[in-house]
Amino acid sequence: MITNEPTTDVTPVMLSSSAAAKVAELIAAEGDPDLALRLAVRPGGCSGFSYEMYFDSQVDETDVVSVTDGVRLLIDAESAAMLPGATVDYKEMGLQGAGFAINNPNQQRSCGCGQSFC
Repeated sequence: MITNEPTTDVTPVMLSSSAAAKVAELIAAEGDPDLALRLAVRPGGCSGFSYEMYFDSQVDETDVVSVTDGVRLLIDAESAAMLPGATVDYKEMGLQGAGFAINNPNQQRSCGCGQSFC
């Protein structure tokens, strides 16, 4: 069963309004309204784990699904267990570029590259 509510007891990861707006823009550019943003935690990286984000149209019945401003965020149950209370944000940084950032209150440390955590 897929709903707009989390499908597990884990607090869902939330998208900020700016992240939801950027994801909606990117999905519109893809031309497939069935797409959602998938966030996953994978083993690897300097500090033990790394984040992975990509568009996906497949929703597993065990996925944690949250919706912000009409944009779906999908997280597999194993990854969601490592991300309770996390927020995905999108920031325009002028000459430094722009990008998505994950604020994970469960993160104990990260590496210098900013792409992995423990």
